[in-house]
Amino acid sequence: MSEAGKRTVGQAGTLESNDVMITVSPGEEGSGISIELTSIVKEQYGDAIQKTVQDVVGEEKCRDIYITVVDRGALDCTIRARLLTALLRAGVVQKKEVI
Repeated sequence: MSEAGKRTVGQAGTLESNDVMITVSPGEEGSGISIELTSIVKEQYGDAIQKTVQDVVGEEKCRDIYITVVDRGALDCTIRARLLTALLRAGVVQKKEVI
């Protein structure tokens, strides 16, 4: 986990149709990345959702966090945006300049 700030719980998203609620909690040192996925389309897209989450945490060099994903049919870009926002709110990543 980055030392971007105080480690806390971060959340982003809603439980509305076509959205996703993502909660990020700090884990114990050395615990790794843990992802809990609940989705109305898990059977069809669960692997793709897991890969998207893993890709984002890998790109952000996250470690030792617990991620809860409650998906209601969100697109990949929505999952990425919600996860980045939750990571930012949890103090795991720093805000980046957008050009």
